[in-house]
Amino acid sequence: MSDIAPSTPAVTPVPTHRLKQIANDACSLALDKSDGYDHSRTEAWNSQIINHIIRALISESTPPASAGLPAPQTPWKFAVNSTIIQHLSPKAAAASSSEGSELVNGKADNSAVSAGRRGMHSACGAFWNKEKDGMWSFKLDTKGMDVVISVLWIAV
Repeated sequence: MSDIAPSTPAVTPVPTHRLKQIANDACSLALDKSDGYDHSRTEAWNSQIINHIIRALISESTPPASAGLPAPQTPWKFAVNSTIIQHLSPKAAAASSSEGSELVNGKADNSAVSAGRRGMHSACGAFWNKEKDGMWSFKLDTKGMDVVISVLWIAV
């Protein structure tokens, strides 16, 4: 029977702690050589993150092969979404000022050029078989950007 998607799926293709490891690994590999957000590289980063996660999910959710039988396939279909959001950067504001930062209590006073975070909220919903299908979301805050990943699986 189909139902509204639960917040915690009943069945996952791999354990949720492993999903988190896979997502962390994918982000680390894609962003390893980056010093910060670079819009011209976001498409490549997203592709690398998505492909790494999909390959790992397929590999780890496919049952082992049996002698004399056709190669098994994973019992799920996957969809992975990756969004990279730039934090507001104080670099641009600081670079436009020719004056140095004032020291307050031994620390630079960057209040005039401080950057905030952009507001962001992400949500997903689905109508499916709650016993076999599910979704999982992950957010990583790193190098002046947020990476938000959603993984969706549907039993075949």
